[in-house]
Amino acid sequence: MRLLVHLILFSSLSLAVFTLNASSQSEMLTDTCVACHGENGNSLGPAIPNLGGMTRNYLLGAMLAFKYGENDQLNAAIESDQDLEDVEAFARKSTIMARIAKGYSDEEIKIIADHFSEQELFVSQQEVNLIKAKSGEKLHEKYCANCHENRGTSSEGDTGVLAGQWRPYFLWTMADYLDGSREMPKKMKIKLKKMVKVSGIESLDLLANYYASVIP
Repeated sequence: MRLLVHLILFSSLSLAVFTLNASSQSEMLTDTCVACHGENGNSLGPAIPNLGGMTRNYLLGAMLAFKYGENDQLNAAIESDQDLEDVEAFARKSTIMARIAKGYSDEEIKIIADHFSEQELFVSQQEVNLIKAKSGEKLHEKYCANCHENRGTSSEGDTGVLAGQWRPYFLWTMADYLDGSREMPKKMKIKLKKMVKVSGIESLDLLANYYASVIP
């Protein structure tokens, strides 16, 4: 009986230590991210995206794209790990993120993605042109809503969350898509180019104001 009690206590203690170590590791890894993306992924500046509300797969795709760069290496890394089989990633332009991501192992990147995918959607407080936002809403419904559901607040289908993102970040990202610095899914490419052709490049500013105006 005494042996059984000791085994139970040892198992409980081991589980507590494992949980503490996992929590400490997560905190240590995400400390670097918090310096720019803020506590819980709540971005501190207009050039940096909010991470809260993103799915694990979306965050994994982003971090792995920064780490591996070219599609051949990126796809090879994803295909070699069964835990990444549902991750879709595309090469993307980077200033500092590529250097940061290369410092993490794939397992550490998974821990970071787990952490931020558990955080709540954050809406940046910023000035919005409501007239532009109204026009942007119509563009969203016509070109974006099928993938970015619920006014851009949804991350279903592992799409990026658009609602509440900083307007400058949104516009710079769209510029990267259009000039080829950042790759995009085929469906998005068709929709984006059609929107710009029909409604002009100013349509991006209308969308930026709309997503900045959305309150979940």
